[in-house]
Amino acid sequence: MAEIAVPLLPAIIRRGHQHEPGLTQPRTIAGGNGWSVADVLCTCGPDDPPYEEQHREFLVAFVIAGMFEQRGAHGRTLMTPGAAMLGNPGACFECSHTHARGDRCVSFWYSEDYFDRILADASMRGTAGGFSVDALPPLRETTVLSTRAAAAISRPDDDEWDEFAAQVAIAAVGLTEHTVPSPAQVSRRAESRVADAVRLIEENPEASLSLDVLARQAGMSPYHFLRVFNAVSGLTPHQYVRRARLRRAAVRLLVEPTRVIDVALDSGFRDVSNFNHAFRSEFGVSPRRYRQGQ
Repeated sequence: MAEIAVPLLPAIIRRGHQHEPGLTQPRTIAGGNGWSVADVLCTCGPDDPPYEEQHREFLVAFVIAGMFEQRGAHGRTLMTPGAAMLGNPGACFECSHTHARGDRCVSFWYSEDYFDRILADASMRGTAGGFSVDALPPLRETTVLSTRAAAAISRPDDDEWDEFAAQVAIAAVGLTEHTVPSPAQVSRRAESRVADAVRLIEENPEASLSLDVLARQAGMSPYHFLRVFNAVSGLTPHQYVRRARLRRAAVRLLVEPTRVIDVALDSGFRDVSNFNHAFRSEFGVSPRRYRQGQ
């Protein structure tokens, strides 16, 4: 995902040089009757105050770089790459950047008419109140969608955005129908240490980042770090590292002509066979088929 994160770093540097407060800048990529998609770049940091907003439409926003914290009706969540922020019309939320500066999201907005219509066509029930949670962790399903979104913003004239927008709405509702809100019950200090670990993983997913290494970096025992990391991120450290590697590899397969074996080795996998097995488990197809199909 390093290539996707590149535009975020220059924006943060410019903001620092100009001594300006952080900004959230959405750039509309595509839109249709009742839906729109934007590439949202935020340069806010720990020195910027939290900002409160109210959702005007249904929202599904995939984090593709950076991190931030969002607080909604179901509590506070650390939003890391691969996670999805959700919103219902009229619901209030707060975003802050306590642990890091800047983030980048691909955000899908839906009018109430469009949302109701697309879900009715998909015969989905129990959705009258909208999303039942404020966020989804980097699940296998959200990884597949966020990876596709991250790659698609490099080709904004793609004529499949309308189909993709519908798939995102249906998938997000399906994932939340059986999800029970469970905000992390950890201290801000523990959350900060997890955020540091996430940043280390995202910057060096190909490195050898075992539980012992990450726990030592965080100044915690392995067991305590495992429990806290899982509570904050929704994944174990091993799951997060593997998913971060696969996200980066999947984006490269879609936007670069690089050979599969080179992508595998660059992503931290020991051999192409191990990479193929992990990739198929995550995305349902081989890396070669994924590249061809997308």
